[in-house]
Amino acid sequence: MLTKPGIKMKGISAYFLALLSMGMVFTSCGKIGKSKSASLSGDGQLHGVSLGSKYMMPRPPGMVYISSGTFHMGPSDEDISYAFTSRNKQISINGFWMDATEITNDEYRQFVYWVRDSIAASILNFKRNAPDGSSAIDWIKAKQIKWNDPKIQEQLSALIVTPDNRINGRKELDSRKLVFHSEIFDITEAAKRSNANKPRSNFIIKKDIPIYPDTLVWIRDFSYAYNEPYARKYFSHPSYGSYPVVGVNWKQATAFCEWRTHYLNSYLERNKRMTENEFRLPTEAEWEYAARGGRSQVPFPWGGPYLRNKKGCLLANFKPGRGNYPEDGGMYTVPAQMYWPNDFGLYQMAGNVAEWTSSLYYEGAYNFQHDMNPDIRWNAKENDPPRMKRKVVRGGSWKDVGFFLQNSTRNYEYQDTTKSYIGFRCVIDLPPAYSKK
Repeated sequence: MLTKPGIKMKGISAYFLALLSMGMVFTSCGKIGKSKSASLSGDGQLHGVSLGSKYMMPRPPGMVYISSGTFHMGPSDEDISYAFTSRNKQISINGFWMDATEITNDEYRQFVYWVRDSIAASILNFKRNAPDGSSAIDWIKAKQIKWNDPKIQEQLSALIVTPDNRINGRKELDSRKLVFHSEIFDITEAAKRSNANKPRSNFIIKKDIPIYPDTLVWIRDFSYAYNEPYARKYFSHPSYGSYPVVGVNWKQATAFCEWRTHYLNSYLERNKRMTENEFRLPTEAEWEYAARGGRSQVPFPWGGPYLRNKKGCLLANFKPGRGNYPEDGGMYTVPAQMYWPNDFGLYQMAGNVAEWTSSLYYEGAYNFQHDMNPDIRWNAKENDPPRMKRKVVRGGSWKDVGFFLQNSTRNYEYQDTTKSYIGFRCVIDLPPAYSKK
């Protein structure tokens, strides 16, 4: 993270390739000589060397396991627009864990506060020395920062709005200064044969990403409409804590995934346990497979072709009819854990907010993607044309008509764009044993 010249903090290290291999060796070094399998005085036979700790963390809270399987990706009915951007194709998907709900305001606020406190701790020099000579944030002190103390406010003036930007003299946090320093390893690019002998540093991507949600989307998205109350309080009032976070672009969503990975693996490392894989956005194919809930050739996550159940109740939060927004129980968004979950236990895979995926939007992608875990990605640079910055958005939202709620409906938005109707959820790849716990 970086907000003040000369102050940088690392977001998350790359746990891939050589570093991962070295980490495995170091993890097992403490047992060499003690283990019968690694002892020079063994029986001369191959027994293998354990990595050490066999600890497995509990089930990821708030997530459900989506078992591997095969399904028909694409429209379950006639392509009425004849766009042919999603042709029906049978594919196979590996198992993964997925958030049961969209990421909520409360969950995203934990990320925002972590970034805020870590920047403040760096400015205040709340650090501790590690055994290897490096320094890290002293989180015990960081969590005890007294933000209302005038002396602390003076020291943290770099994070507070300047006097000419204050209203009635109030010293408020400048949300533009909350920046997450991202460091990722582009394993897809490194895997290319043409890059086999290039140094690892060629594939490390470093970015500084402002992470505070754009609350003004509630006004910007709708001309000649009064939505100011949501702009002022949607992210900053406890009443909306369980509602899905919006105003977050694709870059911010991926930064959240990086932080979530770092947050988990830092805990595991402190307790001398094996680190886990990274949290990430689902691919387009994973999202559709999860939305279908194991039901083949059905248009909606709940199965049948109708938007109402037999009692006439609407089954999702969207724009019914000609615009009777409150008929489904919500004028705008509704709490993330509302309506009935699909057969996988996932809530609101249709409606409420549309969701970012990791996939690049390309009209003809289905024609050449692999039939095993299909995906098409592109790490767009700032100078890339807008066409290369389109990311697939799925699920439809509270302001969309029923067509966009279908499992197979594809849509896109530009990766640096924020909207009042787009959120996200995370997935993580864990060993198969986790699904049996």
